Amino acid sequence: MTGEPSVTYVYAVVAPAARLDGPLADLRGVGDAQVALLSPAGPVDGPAFVISRVPAARWTEDVLRSRFEDLAWLEETARAHHHVIQVLMEHTSVLPLRLATLYQDDERALAALREEQDAFAARLALLAHHTEYGVKIYVVPEAEAPDAPSGAPAGTDALAAPSPGKAYLQARRAQRHAREERHLQAGRAADLIAAAAARYATRTVRHPPQAGPLTRRENGENVLNDSYLVPDDRAEDFRAALRQAGRDLPGIRVEVTGPWAPYSFATPPDRPTETDPPGARP
Repeated sequence: MTGEPSVTYVYAVVAPAARLDGPLADLRGVGDAQVALLSPAGPVDGPAFVISRVPAARWTEDVLRSRFEDLAWLEETARAHHHVIQVLMEHTSVLPLRLATLYQDDERALAALREEQDAFAARLALLAHHTEYGVKIYVVPEAEAPDAPSGAPAGTDALAAPSPGKAYLQARRAQRHAREERHLQAGRAADLIAAAAARYATRTVRHPPQAGPLTRRENGENVLNDSYLVPDDRAEDFRAALRQAGRDLPGIRVEVTGPWAPYSFATPPDRPTETDPPGARP
């Protein structure tokens, strides 16, 4: 920064007394801005913000409105934001904040930090030594609907064979039945996955299924899109249990991703989508 007005960009909240001087010394964030720790004056006995000071003129509401429509800028900024989170995760418990969390200056940021100190501390305690994993269930793409047959197959009694129109309707009916069966299988798979995850995860968040032509074409239809908060010492058992639960489910594909920063669990559990899995450990 060369004297131009700045605003305070906040990446995350980190645990009290986090030893981050070394990791942050050369870390660059959004817009190649230097990353720093921001905490109340005096002994560090509460959560701190990890921040950058970025040019105010480039982060106004009007500028951001247009920039969020620029996919190249959005991807670059999201990657830079996520990189900072990933570095922090290697050294301390992290409460990731949303992309473009901004305050007018450091004092406004510190005021917000003090106001939410107890909530931040409680959430960091929940996330300590835990990592997020994603679990998706897909219905495998079905074959394209067959074209209406032009006539009876060779060697078939024309009187016994259905008409072209009837044969087409029968084929579509069979296809619909197969699709319904796959969705029933997906429901059973979701129950199996939830039961397996409950033995290991301490929290879960249910996201809306992913949609869009690209998702359906490459992966099938996404019918379940959950995130689980898993203790680090149970992660391998969690993944193995889900792999086992996902076997022998025809027409269904189960995908487990992670480990991720706990973005899905960054806000307090006041949303109805976040729950303690049945049978989860306290």
